[in-house]
Amino acid sequence: MDRHWLITWTCYGTRVSGDAHGFVANVRDDDGNRVIHNIPGTPCDANMPLLEAWMRERLKDEPVSLDHCDAAVLIGQFQETARIRRWTLQAASVMFDHSHVIVSVPGDPDPQSILETLKSWATRALKQYRPLPANGTFWTAKGSKRILPNDDALVAGVVYVVKKQPNPHSVWYGAPWQQALDAYERSLQTDGA
Repeated sequence: MDRHWLITWTCYGTRVSGDAHGFVANVRDDDGNRVIHNIPGTPCDANMPLLEAWMRERLKDEPVSLDHCDAAVLIGQFQETARIRRWTLQAASVMFDHSHVIVSVPGDPDPQSILETLKSWATRALKQYRPLPANGTFWTAKGSKRILPNDDALVAGVVYVVKKQPNPHSVWYGAPWQQALDAYERSLQTDGA
């Protein structure tokens, strides 16, 4: 049985803890307890200017951003990685500051391994076209690994990756998703009418 994963990671320095766009990291609640707001469908933390300033002061290099050429290279690499690993690439999108990949993988692998595999092969691909930043990485250290536990979640994940990203540089999805994406577009027209 395949497991479906939505894997997300950001470019180095573009989104740090405290950022107004939102972030997932350990923070303290009103009682001083450590919490992490990372449950799908719930708000994440955002807009903590002192934390953001503190994090930006500790960056080892300038933030990394991706352009359209980088995005095309990454989409091609996601396809190749999935083929080599015998995963099914369902959808992918690359923005200037982060990437989303949905893969279906056989069995029950460690999602951290999936994330690390995608990021390491993405790094190898980008290094053929641009130098590695002085800090030694294009990416933040971590990333998000969300299981999509059923068909409804998989459809919602593909719609999110393909249709709900701000200004994507490149988007790819498997041909079987065209009907679901068309239905989503029709629902927007119906809702707006």
